[in-house]
Amino acid sequence: MSQTPQGICCPAPRPVPVEGPPAAGTGGRYTISEVAERTGLSAHTLRWYERIGLMPHINRSHTGQRRFSDRDLVWLDLVGKLRMTGMSVADMVRYAELVRAGDHTYPERRRLLAATREDVLRRIDELRGTLAVLDVKIAHYTGNEDTPAVSEEAATS
Repeated sequence: MSQTPQGICCPAPRPVPVEGPPAAGTGGRYTISEVAERTGLSAHTLRWYERIGLMPHINRSHTGQRRFSDRDLVWLDLVGKLRMTGMSVADMVRYAELVRAGDHTYPERRRLLAATREDVLRRIDELRGTLAVLDVKIAHYTGNEDTPAVSEEAATS
């Protein structure tokens, strides 16, 4: 689960299909509701991303409606993956600013992504330890004789 701008729990965004041609009839331009449906993000979240600078400038139709491009969908896919890493919104916005600033920011982008990668690896190690505890407990409750009995205290330490 992830947090919306208001802090309400919601499912993590779905991966955005970016392979192949644009959806029929879109010409590679999507309304906010189409993007919301494709990504699992709410229209409110998409507007918020734009307002805080996480999304690049979104083109508008002659009536002022947002028109997202295929490139925007690719960016949203990356943002979804960065969210899944646990990267803070502030760091995601900083990364977006660096991308917009140009190629000379590669070293800083690399440092930001490398630090996030290290955080992910630490969390994976923590989760592996948690998984091991669960495996011991499940084996205990299923009566698996191959697994030595472990006390509650030992399994949680």
